[in-house]
Amino acid sequence: MKRILIAATLIAASVGAANAQDATAGATVFKKCNACHAVGPDAKNKVGPELNGLDGRHAGSVANFNYSDAVKNSGITWNEQTFLEFINSPKGKIPGTKMAFPGIKEEADVKNLWAYLKQEGKAK
Repeated sequence: MKRILIAATLIAASVGAANAQDATAGATVFKKCNACHAVGPDAKNKVGPELNGLDGRHAGSVANFNYSDAVKNSGITWNEQTFLEFINSPKGKIPGTKMAFPGIKEEADVKNLWAYLKQEGKAK
């Protein structure tokens, strides 16, 4: 009985670890984004808007960035779920967006990226 309990505990711990978001791994994934986007204390708009304070922010609301009408009128408020859907297929989630990025398909990569953005991208 004791062995079964230990095995169950180990399995539960490994599943929890596999589902955990890893901001350090997200920093590596962000390398796919940093040609167009910035995050962190010195972040500025580039080809794409800076990503500080993304969680809870309305799409199309960063000052001094020229968004497409599609993004401005999308009605999206960014959270983990809307980000996951968008970054998987930007043009699929918001038809008419100017974002030319094809997307990130691996859910673990997207979740890690979200953890990184939330950690590094505190609102200014």
